[in-house]
Amino acid sequence: MKTLIALIPALPMISFLILVLFSGKLSRKVAGWIGAGSIGIAAVLTVIVSVDLISALPEIKSYQITLWQWMSVGNLSADISFRLDSLSLVFCFVITFVGFLIHSYSIGFMDKDEGIIRFFAYMNLFVSSMLILVLADNILLVYLGWEGVGLCSYLLIGFWYKEPENGTAARKAFIITRIGDTAMIIGIFILFLSFGTFNIQDIMHLASAKWVAGSSIATITAVLLLGGALGKSAQVPLQTWLPDAMAGPSPVSALIHAATMVTAGVYLIARTNVLFSLAPIVQGFIAGIGALTLLIAGFSALTQHDLKRILAYSTISQIGYMFLALGVGAYSAAIFHFMIHAFFKALLFLAAGVVILVLNEEHDIFKMGGLRKKMPAVFWTFLIGSASLSALPLVTAGFYSKDAILWFALSSTSGGVVLWIAGIVGAFLTALYSFRMIFIAFFGEAKTQPSFQAGYLMTIPLVVLAVFSLFGGFIELPASLGNFHLFSNLINQSLPVVGIKNVEHLEWLFQLISSLIALSGIYLAYLFYYKKPVFIDSFNHSKIHHFFEIGFGFDKVYDILIVRPVVWLAEIDKKDFIDQINISISNMALIGNEVLSIAQNGKLRWYLLTFAFGIAVILTYMMTK
Repeated sequence: MKTLIALIPALPMISFLILVLFSGKLSRKVAGWIGAGSIGIAAVLTVIVSVDLISALPEIKSYQITLWQWMSVGNLSADISFRLDSLSLVFCFVITFVGFLIHSYSIGFMDKDEGIIRFFAYMNLFVSSMLILVLADNILLVYLGWEGVGLCSYLLIGFWYKEPENGTAARKAFIITRIGDTAMIIGIFILFLSFGTFNIQDIMHLASAKWVAGSSIATITAVLLLGGALGKSAQVPLQTWLPDAMAGPSPVSALIHAATMVTAGVYLIARTNVLFSLAPIVQGFIAGIGALTLLIAGFSALTQHDLKRILAYSTISQIGYMFLALGVGAYSAAIFHFMIHAFFKALLFLAAGVVILVLNEEHDIFKMGGLRKKMPAVFWTFLIGSASLSALPLVTAGFYSKDAILWFALSSTSGGVVLWIAGIVGAFLTALYSFRMIFIAFFGEAKTQPSFQAGYLMTIPLVVLAVFSLFGGFIELPASLGNFHLFSNLINQSLPVVGIKNVEHLEWLFQLISSLIALSGIYLAYLFYYKKPVFIDSFNHSKIHHFFEIGFGFDKVYDILIVRPVVWLAEIDKKDFIDQINISISNMALIGNEVLSIAQNGKLRWYLLTFAFGIAVILTYMMTK
């Protein structure tokens, strides 16, 4: 069984190598099935090890396997070793299962793209890197997977590199996430210097034994690790890269937002929860950042015209909910919402990809309209995804996962009314912008006609994800609706249980409030964007609308405070004496190349003459010795 654990990340890595090494000999169809097939087999292996581990709980809480020693220098040593427990199990399931559906969809979506083999190679490396990240037994190996997903995001966001703006978006994502990654690696160095090991379980045990809660060393380390999480998961103030990441193909957006990169920060905080519990100030800061992010992103999503940018801001907001849950210690609720979010967000991005593709790359929702009758399968699945995102009461999975976060934000010992209000306002905004998409893009008058109908390879994954977006929430019912806690019982095998205030009898009341909030958001979307759109005209032309549309001006502030000064310094410094030395060396190399190239003129007699001349010089030298 332990061998199967190693095969889960190995299979997509092997597929990546095959696609790279034999790209010139593979047909487009074969490349697609190799790319998707490797993820599908990894998903099957995940199910097999899942059944085995769950059946062994609670006697056996994890499986470990060490493949080989990675490095050993003095006191520093690290292995290529994996650990599967209930937390990494959930992430592996989402990465492989949702990843397989996205890969299968991609076979149809990328069918006519000239770079399809390169696309699947990058996608497989992406999935393998994320699996390494969540399975790694030591934090240095986590960082290897962490940087792997960062590299792949750069490659895939800029996949269509012939468009300059795509390359700019890729660089932006790479540079901004490097800020967080730099903080994270410093935090890892502090952990090694403090405890002499990279093993995550040993670090957690030693930290709880040696560090005092609230100590400066614990706080600094937690802040540094949080920096890495903020960058990867696109939370304030490092969230600006994610909307621009929509430059990549739609399957890339689905993979980044649903199953890989942006959820890495959630995993990191959950995995190192002991460190954050020793820094209560930082943990409270996490909850505050999550609340602030979900509001900023929710308002921004409400004003976007680009279908994928709306979903991008939605992801930032939903990850904010997960950070809110992590900040109040509700780890099971955060991971539960991660899983459900993966289902409905992958569904929404893939459905949006179909819409954009059949409308000849039209992204503006105000140039769509009337798609409800022309694309019924896409409409119904998109509607299910939007309903789950909006937490439509009782009938969608999103209701159960988001309700758990809202409840813990209020009732946990670390929660409070302010955090709950932020979550409720965010829930209202989510319902409003979700059904704004529905009523503008799928109802009303058709403005752009579909050029073709999507095939089964693209529609079947939508149907499967729609089913999970509806029924996935029933594995974790709140106490007021049945008290069936299959998911939290699984997660609590590896994560602590949140402390609850004595307010359980009020849970049904707050569920009713959150349900009414979601329904009111849907109704207002119907009223403002379908029934009587004139009500919203003044807002659409206001300065506050523009402020929300540009993401609260974060990009502009960063441009003024950071980008322009750095570019200005680079401009005035580009001809300093060090640059002149480098330029002189390069010029000498070019001159040398021109001199030597004279002898390479392609004339055989010239080669023979210079060869004979060289022999004559050597013989003359030898005779004069």
